[in-house]
Amino acid sequence: MNEVTGYLQGNELVIALSGRIDSNNAQQVEEEINRLIAENACDSLRLDLEELEYISSAGLRTLLRLRKAYGDLRLMNVGPEVFEILHMTGFTELMTVEKTYRRVSVDGCEVIGQGANGTVYRIDGDSVVKAYNNADALEEIQHEREVARLALVLGIPTAISYDVVRVGDSFGSVFELLDAKSFSKILATQPEKLDWCVEEYVDLLRKIHRTVVPEGSLPDQRQVAIGWANFVQEYLPEEEGRKLVRLVRAVPKDDHMIHGDYHTKNIQLTGDEVLLIDMDTLAVGHPIFELASMYNAFVGFGEYDNGATTDKFMGFDHRIAHNFWKRALAAYLGTDDEEKIREVEDKARIVGYTRLIRRSIRRKGLEDPEKAAEIELWKTRLIELLGRIDSLTFLPYEIKLEAEKEKLPDVIAFADAHLEKAECPVKTQMEIELALEEIFINIAKYAYAPGAGEATIKVEVTGEPKTAVITLKDQGMPYNPLEKDDPDVSLTAEERDIGGLGIFLTRKTMDDIEYNYCDGSNILTMKKKL
Repeated sequence: MNEVTGYLQGNELVIALSGRIDSNNAQQVEEEINRLIAENACDSLRLDLEELEYISSAGLRTLLRLRKAYGDLRLMNVGPEVFEILHMTGFTELMTVEKTYRRVSVDGCEVIGQGANGTVYRIDGDSVVKAYNNADALEEIQHEREVARLALVLGIPTAISYDVVRVGDSFGSVFELLDAKSFSKILATQPEKLDWCVEEYVDLLRKIHRTVVPEGSLPDQRQVAIGWANFVQEYLPEEEGRKLVRLVRAVPKDDHMIHGDYHTKNIQLTGDEVLLIDMDTLAVGHPIFELASMYNAFVGFGEYDNGATTDKFMGFDHRIAHNFWKRALAAYLGTDDEEKIREVEDKARIVGYTRLIRRSIRRKGLEDPEKAAEIELWKTRLIELLGRIDSLTFLPYEIKLEAEKEKLPDVIAFADAHLEKAECPVKTQMEIELALEEIFINIAKYAYAPGAGEATIKVEVTGEPKTAVITLKDQGMPYNPLEKDDPDVSLTAEERDIGGLGIFLTRKTMDDIEYNYCDGSNILTMKKKL
């Protein structure tokens, strides 16, 4: 049975078609459509085809005539059989055609992840669905699919949505995540795995942050943060407000990836693979913006209510969350120095509080006495930090990268940044560069041969007199270069044995050099007074 019904939605007329449209009834259906158009003044036309089972060439000609009258004609809720006909005949290129979506219920389903824009539920043993908060989330879903594909191509382990569904009044993306378990659940049920979670969490974070993104592929988080600062400036004393905007604007543009919502609910373990989910917040920018969102998730949101908000959101005790944040930050920076860790944490707090204040005010927080008190707490702490912090940028003390000679410029640039900050004399800096080059190239050539692997380089400037401490670590074949005899430099180049000159030069230029083999790693530490 065919039925043609319609209703106005604003200035748009929505007409629902059902049954079959073929040569026997196409003319009658078209007449009914034209009657509804004549009775309802409208600027645009949309056909709801959820109940339409079949359309023939005669029905397609009707669509063409309607499109001629209404250039923005939209077809919605198109079932798979009708969609296939429209696709094969090229109609999906002529007009907007929106497929219908199967419905998925998340009632009673386990929550395995949660982000700024939605919640991830396990719907069966193989699949999860991310249900979006926004009722009109199709553009968000398309964006997340695109950035997830980009991340995967760039080497970030993530899952790609294979289906779009209806979840309640909104939409959802379906992913295959076999027996996935979030790091939050692991920390809640297996607290003894804290060290493992921190290590895996930081390894993935570093991988994200060293990934260069093609220009224009992702939003620039710096620009977003400038918007936060401009908003919050109006709620701060004049001097502190100006300084906040100045600090955020001074953060350099950066084309490296950041996740934007990097917490333990968005890190999933499926089998023995660690995956990143909730990719719609992916952006480029300086790591300080990432650390700010991390601070908020693990600490900031729960500062006013003694961790109750953190307990609820993270799914485990706020004291574990705070400990996790501290240990992850130390591991990410590559230092155990509490003063240095606190310095970077304070920079992250400035951006974090700015975001929290803006978020709460935009959600009418000033109209709620409890929320207003929370905003006042964040403002007080932000103003205190602005009184003593003069830059939001920082240098990590440790980097991990592929042990290959092509990475030498990155290694030297990393070390030079620390040495220049410490006002290292040019001659001393050149000597350190020479030693660092010799050791790194030795690792690149021999540590993993004939395969490949990674090297970790750590640079710290400590003590009085100031001393640069450079540590290189790899998991290659055990090898102590200090056991190699020094070459006889009195001999001509033709008479000498091959090798040994590099470590000889390193010994001569460094004040101290030490090798250890520990937990499957070669660890070589060099020291040089500045």
